[in-house]
Amino acid sequence: MQYTIQQIADALGSECQGDTSLVIHRAAEPADAGPTDLAMAMSPKYAEALSGGSARAAVLWDGADWQALGLEAAIFVSRPRMAMAGITSMLDHGQGVAPGVHPSAVIDPTADLADDVSIGPLTVVGPGARIGKGSVIGAHCVIGMDVVLGANALLREMVSIGARARIGDRFVAQPGARIGGDGFSYVTPEVSGAENARKTLGDQGDAQAQSWLRIHSLGAVEIGDDVEVGANCTIDNGTIRNTRIGSGSKLDNLVHLGHNTRVGQDCLLCGQTGVSGTVEIGNNVVLGGQTGVVDNIFIGDGVIAAGGSKILSNVPAGRVIMGYPAVKMETHTEIYKAQRRLPRMARDVEALKKVVSKQPPSD
Repeated sequence: MQYTIQQIADALGSECQGDTSLVIHRAAEPADAGPTDLAMAMSPKYAEALSGGSARAAVLWDGADWQALGLEAAIFVSRPRMAMAGITSMLDHGQGVAPGVHPSAVIDPTADLADDVSIGPLTVVGPGARIGKGSVIGAHCVIGMDVVLGANALLREMVSIGARARIGDRFVAQPGARIGGDGFSYVTPEVSGAENARKTLGDQGDAQAQSWLRIHSLGAVEIGDDVEVGANCTIDNGTIRNTRIGSGSKLDNLVHLGHNTRVGQDCLLCGQTGVSGTVEIGNNVVLGGQTGVVDNIFIGDGVIAAGGSKILSNVPAGRVIMGYPAVKMETHTEIYKAQRRLPRMARDVEALKKVVSKQPPSD
């Protein structure tokens, strides 16, 4: 996969200068870049490392003196991370899944594969499943009964999709993602100690020990267009209604969505975030890594939760939150400052007690 400097710049909508016919084979960090590499030196601090490599061309910031850096050509960008998105897309060699259906794959005769679908070794496609055109399915994947998978999907190795899932176009699932497992939903014949503790916030009452009975998941999973899920994500089926992820949302590795939960559009759920069942998450929500969300609450549009937040109650739209339990970020900061002052305050109180204890008794 090779492109000239001019082709890359045109794709990015960026200006380029110098020998724009230079051919690029790959992207590289400045110190590691060779003569056919495009060095990613989009700020002065990264450009300092160019002398450690042998790059002839680089991506630079607007106004950079590319000739002074010893380059033969340069591309200029004003928003580096947007440029990274375009460059990495162009230079991605993919995972090497061969065109067509591998002989070891097991495809049910009632499954419907559109044009140009590629299916890797030992993958299983169940009855009634439909796979959209241009999709690439890696090795050891399982696509269940009556699943609908849109066009241009990419499933990396060992992805499984449970029965009746409905997934839009351009879906990406990283290795080991599990979509459509049953929800974690159980009940006891009589009121349990856990139910009492939740109601009273502390007292189990006189509930007796009991066995847990399974509540089956009759719903499935619905996923919109342009959704990506990371490695080892788990997304549970709904109990009655479907679990849902809106178009454009991205889930990092090890994210869990409980049954019935609905995620809006263009959300980011970062690594190890866990969302309990029946949670309503609005659009453009960002949950930092290891955020935990209790069940049966809502999180409004545009909410941002800092990493490690534990969300135990409803969050109104637009709020930035942090902590355990999660509160407004500025409130959490004040609480943290107060905690830092506690040892000094304790010493001051102790000193005051000693002074008071030495005072003569009043008449």
